[in-house]
Amino acid sequence: MDSATIELLVDALPKIFIAGVTVTLPLALVSFAIALVIATVVALIQYARVPVLRQIARFYIWVVRGTPLFVQLYIVFFGLPDLGITLDPLPTAILVLSINTGAYSAETMRGALESVPAGQAEAGYCVGMSYLQVMRRIVLPQALRTAFPPLSNELISLVKDTSLASGIMVTEMFRATQEIVSREWVTMPLYLEVALVYLLFSTVLTWLQRVGERKLAAQGMERG
Repeated sequence: MDSATIELLVDALPKIFIAGVTVTLPLALVSFAIALVIATVVALIQYARVPVLRQIARFYIWVVRGTPLFVQLYIVFFGLPDLGITLDPLPTAILVLSINTGAYSAETMRGALESVPAGQAEAGYCVGMSYLQVMRRIVLPQALRTAFPPLSNELISLVKDTSLASGIMVTEMFRATQEIVSREWVTMPLYLEVALVYLLFSTVLTWLQRVGERKLAAQGMERG
């Protein structure tokens, strides 16, 4: 690697990193927060076995999980204008990423809810709790502890999936790298550099996941 390429990489790193901190991470975190709300609602609908709503929830999960995220982004960003609905790139990315991640996370939450022993919910009803109180005080806290590791994995995957938003002109760190590549015509070193930044973000999130798992395990032992 010659000195000019090294100089380019040093100059590009802050630009890539800033795009990651100011666009990629916020995009992932906001989308994930919305996805958690979607996932919890959809999972509770399935857990409660509400006939019509349950079928709608299953249909939503089936469609979203059965189609590529990149295609979903294109349908919303490039397809909806044909129906007179136009969205800016960033809101489109948040909307699609939230809906997509919500579908996958809903299945995680559903499995976690069903893992809570039915006897605990019945005990709550026996002491006079309402359905909402049983969900809020007994079922959901235990389900969230069970769901924490796979949901954390979903967040890590979502950070990487934000790179697909470059296809609809969201200037996250992969698109920032593409713009530098188009100017400088240096490909492999720059793409390796952005890959390392993604790896750094994923590593930090993985470390936070392990810290969270240890704390939840400690809380479980204290309550046990």
